[in-house]
Amino acid sequence: MISVLTPLPVLLPLLGAAAALLVGGRHPRIQRTLSILVLSAVLTVSVVLLVIADRDGAAAVSVGDWVVPLGIVLVVDRLSALMLVVAATVALGVLVFAVGQGSADGDEETPISIFHPTFLVLIAGVAAAFLAGDLFNLYVGFEMLLTASYVLLTLGGSAPRIRAGITYIVVSLLSSLVFLAAIALVYAATGTVTMAQLAVRLAELPEGTQLLLQSMLLIAFAIKAAVFPLSAWLPDSYPTAPAPVTAVFAGLLTKVGVYAIIRTQTLLFPGGALDDVLLWAALATMVIGILGAVAQTDIRRILSFTLVSHIGYMVFGIALATTAGLAGAIFYVVHHIAIQTTLFLVAGLVERQGGSTAVDRLGGLAKASPLLAVLYFVPAMNLAGIPPFSGFIGKLGLLEAGIADGGWLPVVLVAGGAMTSLLTLVAVSRVWSRAFWRPPAQAPADDTARAAAADAGPERRPAPVAADGHGGSTVVDVGDEDAPLPQDRQAARRAAWERHTAVATATAPAEDGLDGDGAAGRRPLRPLPRVMVGSTAAMVVVTVGLTVVAGPLYGVAERAAGDLRDRTPYISSVFGGEEVP
Repeated sequence: MISVLTPLPVLLPLLGAAAALLVGGRHPRIQRTLSILVLSAVLTVSVVLLVIADRDGAAAVSVGDWVVPLGIVLVVDRLSALMLVVAATVALGVLVFAVGQGSADGDEETPISIFHPTFLVLIAGVAAAFLAGDLFNLYVGFEMLLTASYVLLTLGGSAPRIRAGITYIVVSLLSSLVFLAAIALVYAATGTVTMAQLAVRLAELPEGTQLLLQSMLLIAFAIKAAVFPLSAWLPDSYPTAPAPVTAVFAGLLTKVGVYAIIRTQTLLFPGGALDDVLLWAALATMVIGILGAVAQTDIRRILSFTLVSHIGYMVFGIALATTAGLAGAIFYVVHHIAIQTTLFLVAGLVERQGGSTAVDRLGGLAKASPLLAVLYFVPAMNLAGIPPFSGFIGKLGLLEAGIADGGWLPVVLVAGGAMTSLLTLVAVSRVWSRAFWRPPAQAPADDTARAAAADAGPERRPAPVAADGHGGSTVVDVGDEDAPLPQDRQAARRAAWERHTAVATATAPAEDGLDGDGAAGRRPLRPLPRVMVGSTAAMVVVTVGLTVVAGPLYGVAERAAGDLRDRTPYISSVFGGEEVP
């Protein structure tokens, strides 16, 4: 059974992408339904694989029955299966959100059929990276998801989005080149790229050669995971994309890099030669990232900097190289994928409700939409590590592992982690107090739309928001106002501008003066689309569910960490208990 199920998390999205591409232009509803069914099937298969892996241990499948190490090997252990489950969960939630937002914005009239196939290819790449049993196919998984992410990031074609996409592409290509060069050097030194075989052969190399190979792989993965000082690209790249795209990027893409660091550090380089370097990198990532978040005034940028900062917690657990540290890191990866995805979806709802994500231009959202306030407050407190949420449990596990280590540097990181948690609370509380709790800002009605359009940069004009067909609201760059436009584009922009100004005027002060409390009377805000709110609420429930099942989940993380430290289960699953050639 395991041999049949293991390839499906990669195969199903690829087949679904092909089918979605064929039917997309003519039957957008069928395309959306197909995409949701495919991700639901991937989630079901992933849950079954996790149950089997936790019960029976690691298992490997040789694609095409090629003899190891000649063919492609897919390995399912507790770590990879757990990552598959959480990735499929958030991907399904984001896709439903995207479908709801696209329907609300009228994408049936102006569909972009490439979104759903590209999204499925992205998920296939994520699954391929988690299951890869050799370095080259890990590279292939990275390239699949990165290629898809290039398309998703630049959909809509606005100037800020293209500019951010170029930065993202250049940085990603650089990390891929480093990774590919590292693979070439590993093969030249050992004659193989199969990780189970490398676990034995790399130990036979001179220490200097091992250090070089480890450093190159770490640099490549640290760029992808946004570890300081290789994280400057992320805060400028992610906030420009539509809410669904930003959410799946924030939740999954950096965690694939973290997964690669965990796998290679524990399986290929267990000696701990660079553990101190990783500890310092973890400290700098936590502190500098959260200081950047505190300095921001835009919700998406605040979340982007907290994303960078909390990568430091995961690297901290990896660098400790103990079972407790790895268990804390694994649990925190699962927690952070769900929390970060949810908060970016909430940011999309905030932008839709308030016309902006700049906290200085928002106010009164708690009164206008109490449900939206709850949807923000719960994951925000979870991110800050407030008891009894899963964020508190994960951080407590990591801090306890650092204290148990006994070294002075881990203790410094414990202090840094505590300070980072406190500053995270400051950052998310400021959003709560300004955007949700304080009275609405008294901005002139005709300036509201212009202020909302200025959030992403000074070069963006108050442009219409056009339905992008993949469920996001894409700001269209007006460009030359005197340039003639085709009639269909003029009509689409006119309709989109009407939708945009409906949000802006809904948040503007009413003309009839003050209400009984002395506050400016306000026109009723349009209701948020039910599908968008429902999918976001479902993700909030998932984040709370992590707290409810924290005990069993932490147990899985501890057993996964034990397997990583032992290495024998992984190696034996690939070679069937035989001697490694």
